[in-house]
Amino acid sequence: MTFNTIKYSVEDSVGTITLYRPDQMNAITYESIFEIVEALNQADQDDSVRVVIVTGAGKAFCAGADLSGANFDYSAVSVFAHRDEGGIIAMRIFDMKKPVIAAINGTAAGVGATMTLPMDIRIVSEKAKVGFVFASRGIINEAGSGWFLPRIVGIAKAMEWVATGRLVKSDELLSSGFATYVVPPEEVYPKAVEIATEIVRNTAPVSVALSRQLMWRMLGEREPMVSHKIESMIMQWIGTTKDAKEGIESFLEKRPAMYTMKPSEEMPPFYPWWDVREFPKTL
Repeated sequence: MTFNTIKYSVEDSVGTITLYRPDQMNAITYESIFEIVEALNQADQDDSVRVVIVTGAGKAFCAGADLSGANFDYSAVSVFAHRDEGGIIAMRIFDMKKPVIAAINGTAAGVGATMTLPMDIRIVSEKAKVGFVFASRGIINEAGSGWFLPRIVGIAKAMEWVATGRLVKSDELLSSGFATYVVPPEEVYPKAVEIATEIVRNTAPVSVALSRQLMWRMLGEREPMVSHKIESMIMQWIGTTKDAKEGIESFLEKRPAMYTMKPSEEMPPFYPWWDVREFPKTL
């Protein structure tokens, strides 16, 4: 597929999605939404891709929705049928089997901020500002941010950022837990590649896929017993696999592991487990 508003490339098992409308500060259009989702689909289905990095071209990460063509009047659509466009991106990221790293190279506002929330690691330029500016435009924060943001920074900080609509500086992004790392602008993407490379070299793809979904899905559970039951199911299954055997043998033989299982076709038979609410009573 030919992309017009993004660039997608793969190198050394790392897929990079670059928002590519630099003259418009990478503002999101309807076309951008579907191109981003398509690139995520390609990355998730391609077993040669282990990690996905999302970044922006030029000085900005993403200035939000392209308001020159925005229309928030959905009166012709049933309130129960409409899905906000930012949420389409966020939910696709949430469902990914591959870790997703946000390389926030500059300003991220509106959907440019909320789309990073379901990403696993956020690396932020020390010059970047992030804004949940929706109330300043007479609308509300979207893309599942009512679920994601308080879990990342806490309810008080989340409400402060949303209610004021202010642009948050990098030091506060780091201290709040929004940013995993804050680095100079020229180091944002290299830092993302460094972390991605560590994942590629040291871990098993299926193990990472299962662990990613385990931790995200457990954020909505009320007690640890649910996590324990699911972990027990996964451990019983994965302990019999060739990757588990390779992990042990490579450790004992003091050599790098060569994992061969593929997330696209070798997940456990009970995956996705969140569609199953009744667990075996023996657990």
